[in-house]
Amino acid sequence: MIEVTNLSFGYNKNSLLFKNLNLSLQVGHIYGLLGKNGAGKSTLLKNLAGLVYPLEGRCTVNGYHAAKRLPAFLQELFFIPEELYMPALTAEQFIESTGHFYPNFNKGQFLKMLELFDAPVNKPLHKLSFGQQKKVMISFGLATNTSLLIMDEPTNGLDIPSKIQFRKIIASALTDNRCIIISTHQVRDLDSLIDTLVVLHEREIVLNSSLDTIAERIQFTRASQANQEHILYKEENMIGANTISINTGEGYGKVDMEMLFNAIISGHTSIIDLLK
Repeated sequence: MIEVTNLSFGYNKNSLLFKNLNLSLQVGHIYGLLGKNGAGKSTLLKNLAGLVYPLEGRCTVNGYHAAKRLPAFLQELFFIPEELYMPALTAEQFIESTGHFYPNFNKGQFLKMLELFDAPVNKPLHKLSFGQQKKVMISFGLATNTSLLIMDEPTNGLDIPSKIQFRKIIASALTDNRCIIISTHQVRDLDSLIDTLVVLHEREIVLNSSLDTIAERIQFTRASQANQEHILYKEENMIGANTISINTGEGYGKVDMEMLFNAIISGHTSIIDLLK
């Protein structure tokens, strides 16, 4: 589906965001892309969408070189950026002007999702609130039924009920023929939604692993419940401490993505090595 090979990119040659970066993503998964502010998450997504061009290496999607942005590539890709610039059209008018570019676009699906989001159909998009604009574009992106859907910080601007609805809608939209990538710094918004975690840190993909694999190899427990010999990382909080430790076969628990991310960016390479 997606193959990033030896990608080097920077907005100038003397300051590279990525150097020899490699990444492989497949259909049938919802990927959560995490990284610190400034790590290059948005830039990586733009490389996948062919909106910026690598200095070296390449990105291919469905066998197409992303940077060439061929029509056959574009009709199977929908990208929702963090910042939106909406046209002076209603949602209905936007369908008529844009929907036909996507062979599998489903108008009924789009209108149904707008209803679930409680988003307007007949108001000019550029006059909607930022949150309502996000709802329209998320709904449209899902209704294109492209094989690749990329969303950069999609929950920014959504209130709590809308975030809950977002998770339900995204989960229902995944098929075996679709790959969804969601970049966010609000890790809790991806809870119970993604199935694979990708972490970008210090110009490298340091983790690309399914939550099932993570749960098989490490466990997240209160410090009082952890086997002290197997603790890899400890995080203090107001009511005590939580830990990440080696899973020695006691069972599989829920992955605390925020805690895992904190451990990784804190330099705990033993956790990364265990998950490779």
